[in-house]
Amino acid sequence: MGRLVVAAIVTAWIIPISILVNRIVPDPYMDEIFHVPQAQKYCNGDFRSWDPMITTPPGLYYLSLPHVASLFPGMWFLNKISSFSGLCSTAVLRSANGTFAVICSVLVYEILMHLRPALGKRKATAYAVLMALYPLHWFFTFLFYTDVASLGAVLAMYLACLKRQYWLSAMLGALSIFIRQTNVVWMLFVASVGAIDYLFDTRQKDHVQKEGRKILTDKDSLNAGQKSKPRPPNIRRRKMDSSKSTVDYSTPQSRIVSNSFSPGLLNEFQVILVLLWSSKWKILTSFFPFIVVLAMFISFVIWNGSLVLGAKEAHTASTHFAQMMYFSLVSAAAMAPVSLCQFAHIWQYFLKNKLSGVLQGLVALIAGFISVHFFSIAHPYLLADNRHYPFYLWRKVINAHWLMKYLLVPLYIYSWLSIIKTLGKTQRKIWVLLFVLACAAVLVPSPLIEFRYYTIPFFFLVLHSDFEDYISWGLMGMIYLTVNIFTMAIFLFLPFHWDHEPGIQRFIW
Repeated sequence: MGRLVVAAIVTAWIIPISILVNRIVPDPYMDEIFHVPQAQKYCNGDFRSWDPMITTPPGLYYLSLPHVASLFPGMWFLNKISSFSGLCSTAVLRSANGTFAVICSVLVYEILMHLRPALGKRKATAYAVLMALYPLHWFFTFLFYTDVASLGAVLAMYLACLKRQYWLSAMLGALSIFIRQTNVVWMLFVASVGAIDYLFDTRQKDHVQKEGRKILTDKDSLNAGQKSKPRPPNIRRRKMDSSKSTVDYSTPQSRIVSNSFSPGLLNEFQVILVLLWSSKWKILTSFFPFIVVLAMFISFVIWNGSLVLGAKEAHTASTHFAQMMYFSLVSAAAMAPVSLCQFAHIWQYFLKNKLSGVLQGLVALIAGFISVHFFSIAHPYLLADNRHYPFYLWRKVINAHWLMKYLLVPLYIYSWLSIIKTLGKTQRKIWVLLFVLACAAVLVPSPLIEFRYYTIPFFFLVLHSDFEDYISWGLMGMIYLTVNIFTMAIFLFLPFHWDHEPGIQRFIW
C-alpha cells in the first residue's frame, strides 16, 4: 500500500469513465465552451488573445501544455496527429484533469502520512481513495474545469508548508492563485497555520532542551552525592525516565494541544502573541515568501480593478452570508456518518454547560436567521439556468415556502456545530477559528451558489477530522459511489432541449 497503489486505483476508474464521457459528450459543455478554445489558442502559440467571459487566471491552460506535450511524441509516432495544436482536442484537454486528479489523490495520501503517521499506509491509502471519490471533485475530473488543478495546487502548497519548505510552499501558493484567484485565502490560511506550528514547535524544542539540561544537572548532583555518601543497601535507586521529557516531532504540531495550554481561545491568542513577539524576526524571515506573493496579488487586483478577470458585472463581491449556511449543510451531509454521531456529544455539551450552552445556541440561531433573512442572494444565473442542481434545490427546497429558509436554520447550525466539534478533537481552537474565517473569506463574497466552491474547504475539513474506523469510511464510500453513479448517469443519459436555444443540454453540479 502506498502512493503508487493510490495512483493505480484512481487511474483505474478515470480512464474508462473518461472514454465514456468523451464518446457521449465529445464537444465542450457549459464552462468548457470558454476554457477549451482559450487553451487551444495557447496550443497554437497565441498567448495574447483572451476571452473576456473567463473570470479566472490562465493557470489551467499553462498547466495543460506540458500534459499535451507529454502525449505528443507517442501520438505523432502513431500518425494520429501531425502538429502540436492538432492534439489539443477537448478529450485531450479533459485528460489533463484526470492527471491532476491522480496527483491530488497522491497528495492527500502524503498529507495524511505527515499529519498522522500512526494511521498506517493501509488506512491512509483507503482514506486517499475515499477522498478521490468526493462527488464534487470526482465529477469535474472528467471535464475541463479549473477545480481539480486548483485543489492539486492548494494541497501541494499545504504539504510543502507542513514539511517546512516555505519557499516552495509560497511558489505553489502563487501557482494556485494563478489558477483561481480566491486561493489567496487558502495561501494565507496555510501560512498562518504554518506560522503557529512553527512557534509552538520552537517553544516545545526549547522546553525539551531546558528539561534535558535540568535532568543532566540533577543527575550530576546525584552522582556527586553518591560519591560523598554511600547508598543504603535496602533502598532501590530510582530510575531516571527520560522518555517523559521527550517530544515526538514526527507528529505535526497542529495536531498537538500542549498540556500547559489553557482551554480558552483568549488564552491561545495570548500565548501566540507572546511567542510571536519573541520570535518575530524568525517568523518574518521564514514566511517572507508568502508576504511577497500576497503583495504581488494585491498589486494585481489594484491594477485590474477587480478580483476577477472577465464578466466583472456578473461576479461582483457580495455579502452572501447564507453561503456559509449552505456550505455547512453540504459538508455535514458529505460526512453524514460522522455528523450524525456528533449529536450525542453536542447534546451532552449543552446539558453540561446549560447557561453558556443556551446563550451560545441563541447567538448561533440569531446569526443564522439574520444570514438567511438579510444576506440570501438569488443570483440571476441561479434563477435562469435549470441545468444546475442548485437551481432545483433553491426552487424546490429553500424557496418552496417563505418559512422554509427559516426552518432550515437549526439544521445549518447543527451542521456547523458538528464541523467544529469534529475539528476540535484534533485541532487547537485558533486553527478552527482560522478555518471558519477562511471559509467565510472565500464563500461570502460569492453571490452564486456553486457547490464546487466548497471542495477545497471540505478537503481541509476531512483531512483534519479524526474518524479512523472503517465503518465510517465504508458508509461514506457508499454514499459517494451512489451519488457519483446517479449524477454521471443523469449527465450522460438524460439530455434535454431548451425551447429558446438549440443544442443538447445536460444536468450538472
